[in-house]
Amino acid sequence: MTRAAHSTEGNHPAGRRGGGATGPHSSVTRVTGRVPPPAAAVDGHGDWAAAERALGTRLPEDYKQLVAAYGRGDFWGALCLCTPFGDDNPVPLTADLLEDYGPLRDDFPEQYPYPLFPEPGGLLAWAVTESSAHVCWLTEGPPESWPVVIWSRDDDYERFDCGAGAFLDGVTDRSIASELLHHDTGLAPWFDPAIELDHVYVRLDEGPRPYEERLRILRDALSPTSDRGGYEHDGMRQDEFAVDGTHWLLTYETAYGHQLRVAFPPAESAETRRTVLAAVELMGCPVRSADTIHGTSSWGPGSEPDSEPGSEPADGPSSR
Repeated sequence: MTRAAHSTEGNHPAGRRGGGATGPHSSVTRVTGRVPPPAAAVDGHGDWAAAERALGTRLPEDYKQLVAAYGRGDFWGALCLCTPFGDDNPVPLTADLLEDYGPLRDDFPEQYPYPLFPEPGGLLAWAVTESSAHVCWLTEGPPESWPVVIWSRDDDYERFDCGAGAFLDGVTDRSIASELLHHDTGLAPWFDPAIELDHVYVRLDEGPRPYEERLRILRDALSPTSDRGGYEHDGMRQDEFAVDGTHWLLTYETAYGHQLRVAFPPAESAETRRTVLAAVELMGCPVRSADTIHGTSSWGPGSEPDSEPGSEPADGPSSR
């Protein structure tokens, strides 16, 4: 199903046009002011001329600036930018839609209302969503005028008459709404870079306090923190949050047993372990086990954080 085009005219001042790289697009400036970019953009830098030659087209300048600022990662749970850089990039910017879907289009042409790049005016994906929808340009005319089309796995389409920068500007300030982006607009927008994280599940006894008080103590001990959503059904809870100024992501829950799921960069295992377990102690919940689900970190009994390579002394300065 193809939905009508959405225009962003009147929502924001017009972004800078043209192919030169003489200054930032106003839409990108608004996005970076609203959603702080990471210190380092994963797969965000490389040879743009070579990338454009490989694709066979020039790319919009606002997109290049978004890639340079953010790189690959999670944009508010809504989408992940495809970038043309990185040897192990799982979401590269490639012109593969025609190769992947051309044979299916031959059998079901009614499901493909747009051509597929490199066909003239075809769809070229510049981002993917958590539900595997393609966020594309419709490559009609000069790159700075390419509109955005979201193409879902169910072959639903939404068109937005703006470029990538203005689209993200509108999504993150909530002036653009999409039925095909599945993110919680009630939360403040964020960006998490696609860096390697270890995952440890800390299983807990209940302790004397109710869930709400335990959660408050946990987040106060780790503050400042930012909401990443939650879930509640039949008395079972999940509360997700990030620890600001770090790459630590936590889920406190009773939905799959009483536990705290912790994701963190491997190099920060010692500090994360020390800080999180100190917060758990304040909650009054004895630790039953700490199991590494992904990665090489060890939080089990007898694993002293100060003995891990590269860790700082227990009374040393914190990087947080």
